[in-house]
Amino acid sequence: MDINLLRHLNKNQVFASLFLMMAFSSYTAKAQLKTSESEIGLGWSNNSVNTVIFRNSALTTFKGVQYTAYYDPEGRVVLAKRKLTAQKWDTLITPYSGNVKDAHNDISIAIDSDGYLHMSWDHHDTRLRYARSKMPYSLALGEEKAMTGTDEAKVTYPEFHNLPDGKLLFCYRSGASGRGNMIMKLYDVKTQQWTSLQNNLIDGENQRSAYWQMCVGKKGIYMSWVWRESWDVSTNHDICYAFSADGGKTWQKSTGEKYVLPITKATAEQAWAVPQNSSLINQTAMTVDDQGNPYITTYWDNTGIPQYKVVYLSRGKWNLIPTNFHTKSFTLGGGGTKRIPISRPEILVHKSMLYLLFRDEERDNKITLGYTNLQNKQWKVEDLSQFSVGQWEPNFDKELWNDKKQLHIFSQNVNQADGEGLVKANPEPVKILEVKKLPVL
Repeated sequence: MDINLLRHLNKNQVFASLFLMMAFSSYTAKAQLKTSESEIGLGWSNNSVNTVIFRNSALTTFKGVQYTAYYDPEGRVVLAKRKLTAQKWDTLITPYSGNVKDAHNDISIAIDSDGYLHMSWDHHDTRLRYARSKMPYSLALGEEKAMTGTDEAKVTYPEFHNLPDGKLLFCYRSGASGRGNMIMKLYDVKTQQWTSLQNNLIDGENQRSAYWQMCVGKKGIYMSWVWRESWDVSTNHDICYAFSADGGKTWQKSTGEKYVLPITKATAEQAWAVPQNSSLINQTAMTVDDQGNPYITTYWDNTGIPQYKVVYLSRGKWNLIPTNFHTKSFTLGGGGTKRIPISRPEILVHKSMLYLLFRDEERDNKITLGYTNLQNKQWKVEDLSQFSVGQWEPNFDKELWNDKKQLHIFSQNVNQADGEGLVKANPEPVKILEVKKLPVL
């Protein structure tokens, strides 16, 4: 407050003014999102292989213990764990490494209901690489082995999902970009064996590939995807949808109509029409609310500027929630891992609140949270990190979120040259960013 103004106020007015200033200051401090960090170790940062969004999962929690995995500066796979209440991580350099020069070759982990850690890593149209921990709750991995031995020669985009009955789902693309099929396998904790669940769930018919995202809810497995007609990302088009209520055996549309498998372009339910050459990004994220309504997030351009959008189902109808976070135009095209001004987004829903997790060069590439109340759909945006994360994409602990609604984010400052190139850079620390309390509108 201006000191000259204070001279003209009486004592009571001064106290009242100071009280208002303190109250406003306190309100402002409370309005800021509180976060904390824990550092694990140095990771490879010459490209974005440690932080690509399709890792699912980079970070997971089981019975109060949190696990993660990353490539170190030498390309070796490092596993780490901690009690949720601890800052210090126990780490183990495994006997395994990967081709870190290709950002597709990410690491995916899961913990089964008996406490065994499962890991798949180092894939881009290459043979399956898979190992399981020797003992429950252990970081020490057993030998590398096959799952079923079928459709395991050309694997890309492996991901694990924990099912409500304790089983594990494992999904990947078999085949190359533009002509691949979707494979699903199921792990039974009682027999400790993998079986083939679907050997061609979504069929590109040797003409195209489906780039999907999935989530698991109380009612079943939710899946959405975009089609790509070739290796060129500009040929991405349309957002499609399927749901399984029986652990992935049978699939249906949002209307309840049963799919005849495999799902093809002609038979797929179109949740939202998006033409080719719309800068539509693939492999983003989806979630489900307490009523079982799916929410799909991605970005595309129908105004000259690509923007994040949310497509969601409500009362049997597909709806769209737009955003206007980004201001500058860019165009997606070409092959390989792209250097893009904005990350692919992650999505969370809790009660009436919708959250998007992303980074944007216009916000100095910080970890950012966009949020809105689903009743009024007015967006607010706030940075969660004080530091740049480069070409990072969001990965968060979904098991912890599902159980306790706590948001823990896998974080590393990484680089990415366009089209699978490398940037000469020093190793950067791998960190977990914890958001203490999410905002509510």
